[in-house]
Amino acid sequence: MENFAEEIKNTDEGFFSDHFIYEDFSILILKNQSAQIKKFQHHINSSFIQFHFGLKGNSKFLFNGGNYAMGLEVEKSLLLYNPQQDLPLDVHLEPDSQLVSLLISIKKFHSLFSQEADYIPFLSEENKDKKYYKNDPITPAMIIILNQMVNFSMNSSVKKLYYEGKCYELLSLYFNTGESNGVEQCPFLANESDVLKLKEAKNIIINRISEPPSLPELAAEVGLSLKKLKEGFRQVYGNSV
Repeated sequence: MENFAEEIKNTDEGFFSDHFIYEDFSILILKNQSAQIKKFQHHINSSFIQFHFGLKGNSKFLFNGGNYAMGLEVEKSLLLYNPQQDLPLDVHLEPDSQLVSLLISIKKFHSLFSQEADYIPFLSEENKDKKYYKNDPITPAMIIILNQMVNFSMNSSVKKLYYEGKCYELLSLYFNTGESNGVEQCPFLANESDVLKLKEAKNIIINRISEPPSLPELAAEVGLSLKKLKEGFRQVYGNSV
């Protein structure tokens, strides 16, 4: 992954990518805003664990030269780790799709979770040399973090620090085994229903861009209070309504 820091924003019409490089881990954000399937490839060696989060649309991961494929649907996550062979990144993004990926070395990962190895299957002594694939839903709390990463709106001078913090926050939520899955950390999103209502509100704004409803009308239509609509939008999408 020594060349992973290369800047490749706007590599193709309607396709955008952002890389944030740290010691022993990287963050990759891919957006396909075109009407065609877009492909992204990069070498990743066997010492890295891959976490992929389908935030919008669908993606397909290809392995063994395209002989095997694994799909990733919206609001699903995919964990890939195979210490026995490299797993190069070869992903196809469908139109109007967004993908966030964390690529972290097993050495770095051990340093973060060494005290919790019993709770993480592929860190146990008996599994350390085995391949591990896992597909799980993304929790509402994780959706908040992912949207904040995709819709970054702070000063560029703090961008790298911001994404590093979000990476650790996302990993914490991913491996959180508590019943609440971290949703209580966001007081305006007490349950998944609120997240779905916010998504509905966003779609209404997009679909009626020429004649958008007023904020009170929008709040009433999706069944949220005006305060929860405003604050929820900031939490989930990183911007005001």
